[in-house]
Amino acid sequence: MGMEREIKLALPPAQVQAATQWFVARAGGKGRPIKLVNIYFDTPKLTLASSKSALRLRQTPDGWLQTFKTVGNAKEGLHSRHEWEMPVAGEKLEIDALLRECDEPSAADALRQAAPELVELFRTNFTRTLWRVEVDGSDIEAAIDQGDVFAEVDSETRRAPISEVELELKSGDEAALHTLAAELGRQIAGLAPDNISKAQRGYKLRAG
Repeated sequence: MGMEREIKLALPPAQVQAATQWFVARAGGKGRPIKLVNIYFDTPKLTLASSKSALRLRQTPDGWLQTFKTVGNAKEGLHSRHEWEMPVAGEKLEIDALLRECDEPSAADALRQAAPELVELFRTNFTRTLWRVEVDGSDIEAAIDQGDVFAEVDSETRRAPISEVELELKSGDEAALHTLAAELGRQIAGLAPDNISKAQRGYKLRAG
């Protein structure tokens, strides 16, 4: 089981260019843009949401990944949650493989109960621009995400924009995340801690 730790910051669209330039200077190079297509699943009764977990398929330039996460804790933009992620052969969930890896009993039980009734609920399609940043000996993956959440509800396509910075700790001390976020905040006006994940954004969009 992995524990994901990241700071999420809402980024005003007018500040995307400034934030990009800051990361180029801070990391010493242009970021690496990748397009990500993400499909989120749950039962019609929202079994996974009720158990505070989320399940997705992600198409990356290197192939498909499936990811199962708990909502975990979010405070002042810092998200800490359990995460299980693995490659899959294509655009299809492999639930048995996830259940073998999931060592959080309550999360595994929720996934097992939901499995027979899973349906696609919504998608998040966005471009992620990536940098690796060193802070006090810690390794951080910094990303600017720009795109949209889409949900089909009663033959209507609902859409909400995504514009955010994610700072994910890859190795080292969690304090480095706060140090980097503070550095960025001093230079980019309007940044705000964001406690809402993309999955939660999708559920809210479906709920109207």
